[in-house]
Amino acid sequence: MRIRIPLLMLALALAALATPSAHAAVCSDNTIRGSYAFTIHGTIFLPNGSTIQIDGIALQVFDGKGNFRQVDAVADNGLLVPGWRPGTGSYSINADCTGTQTLVVAGMGDLHMQIIVAQGGNTIHQVVIDPGIATTAKGERVRAPQE
Repeated sequence: MRIRIPLLMLALALAALATPSAHAAVCSDNTIRGSYAFTIHGTIFLPNGSTIQIDGIALQVFDGKGNFRQVDAVADNGLLVPGWRPGTGSYSINADCTGTQTLVVAGMGDLHMQIIVAQGGNTIHQVVIDPGIATTAKGERVRAPQE
C-alpha cells in the first residue's frame, strides 16, 4: 500500500504539469502560412426579403505576415460562372488563435470575417460578420510554405 500512494501522487503531479502546456498554444499571424483549401456555405439576405444560397470553394495563400491572396469559385443559387475569381486581403491572428480577416474582390464590397485557427494552424474556421450575410467556411492546409 505504501508504494501505491507515492506512485499515485507522482502520476497526479506529472498529469498536473502536463496539462498547462497542452493548452498553452500561442498563435500569431505566422501560425497560418501556406495554402489552404476552403469549403464555403451560407445565405445572403436581400432587403426585399428574398435570399441567395451560397456554395463554393476557395484556395487562400497566407504569407504569415498578415496578407493573403485567393481564388474562388462560388455559386449563387446553384449558378456558377466558370473560372476562378481572384481576391486579396489582410488578416490578424491573436495569441488565443482567434482573429479577423478582410477579403477584397474587385466589383464587390469588402467581406469582413472573424476566424479561429485550430489544429496547430492546419485548420481555419471563418464566419462573415457583415450584415445580411450568414456565410461560414472551413479551410485545411494543403501545402506548407517553402522555407
